[in-house]
Amino acid sequence: MSDKQKSAQEELADWTQQVLQNQLTPWDRFPDIYLYMDQVLTFMENQLHLFKQDSNSLLTSSMINNYVKDGVLPRPEKKKYNRDHLVRLTILCLLKQVLSIPDIHILLDSLRDYKDIYGLYKYFCSAEEDAYQEICTRTDKAAADGREALVQLALQLSVEAGARRTATERILHALQDDKEKPQEPEKKDKTD
Repeated sequence: MSDKQKSAQEELADWTQQVLQNQLTPWDRFPDIYLYMDQVLTFMENQLHLFKQDSNSLLTSSMINNYVKDGVLPRPEKKKYNRDHLVRLTILCLLKQVLSIPDIHILLDSLRDYKDIYGLYKYFCSAEEDAYQEICTRTDKAAADGREALVQLALQLSVEAGARRTATERILHALQDDKEKPQEPEKKDKTD
């Protein structure tokens, strides 16, 4: 095994361990006080550092302002953000790596019909944890099997990601179309 392969395997092992050990902030560990924009950005940077790609920032003040303007994020109270804002930003930042902002808006609106923000975040964290547990296990196994296994896993994960994104978009658009259709009154049974 060459030094280059070994360093890639070590790098992947380090990443999977970090991901498995550093889950998203639990609900009761979010700040209980209102935060200004710079404090929000600092908190979110710490919350999402493992999910960053390259040097691109997952969140900027301009992004937050646009999310508020587009109705994806509620307006802050006197330029201060609360726990609900931070939770929604966490979900939004992680989902925007896969979905468009309009699709995330549809998804969050659909989920809000069934869950409060606490329930939504709890469900999101559980789904996120399960997904990363599976991915880390697969990554560790491929890393142990060598470079060819890693290449095959990268291809497989890419194909899966594309298929899952396509299915998600289809589901969201069907839900949105269904929501926009006028509801027909329920027909009464003729035996009444």
